[in-house]
Amino acid sequence: MKGRIHSYQTLGTLDGPGVRFVVFMQGCNIRCAYCHNPDTWELTGGQEIEADDLFQKILRYKAYFGKEGGVTVSGGEAILQPLFVRELFCLCHKAGIHTALDTSGNLLNEPIKQLLDVTDLVLLDIKMASEEDYRAYTKASLKSVLTFLQQLEDKRIPTWIRQVIVAGFNDTPENIHKLNGLIKGHSCIQKVELLPFRKLCLEKYNEMGLAFPFAKYEETPQATIAALSALIKP
Repeated sequence: MKGRIHSYQTLGTLDGPGVRFVVFMQGCNIRCAYCHNPDTWELTGGQEIEADDLFQKILRYKAYFGKEGGVTVSGGEAILQPLFVRELFCLCHKAGIHTALDTSGNLLNEPIKQLLDVTDLVLLDIKMASEEDYRAYTKASLKSVLTFLQQLEDKRIPTWIRQVIVAGFNDTPENIHKLNGLIKGHSCIQKVELLPFRKLCLEKYNEMGLAFPFAKYEETPQATIAALSALIKP
């Protein structure tokens, strides 16, 4: 089966446990105000590739994965192409390779549920902690994400929660309190990662002739991330 990917990273260390081959899928159905990859938005962009051809590239790096690493499929939004990702994950499992899905969780249908059945770990990005902010800054609904999280709970899929922290926007104990309320009671959650807002994407926005909605905000200090992480109560 063919899928459309934006790019891949061969030895990633930031998208799941261990050393990972990270695939960035093409196409996204939401518009985050702090998105770093506007060039992944359009479904018709990127390059087409067969799942098996991509898997053959992955196999070249299997020796680097060790016991902890594996493959992470990210985006764009990976669950827009669930059948392709499922085929890739099935191939990975046959080779004993750990699979992780990095997603915003804004969709849930039967093909996505079938994809989750062959997913070892989900990195679920809860982009905003209130419905009002979620709609305002992603053009989507937080309710859909919480439905997706409940599916992960029902299927007992190990889950890492992620949220980007923007200095001057959501870098507050109040935001973390809201996030704690959303994730409370979900035994599938193994970890919560707060990610610092960065503006490395500014050049990309300029090249594409797009305004970066969060250009006015400063990058988030690591000390802020550490202080807020101490308040997490999964």
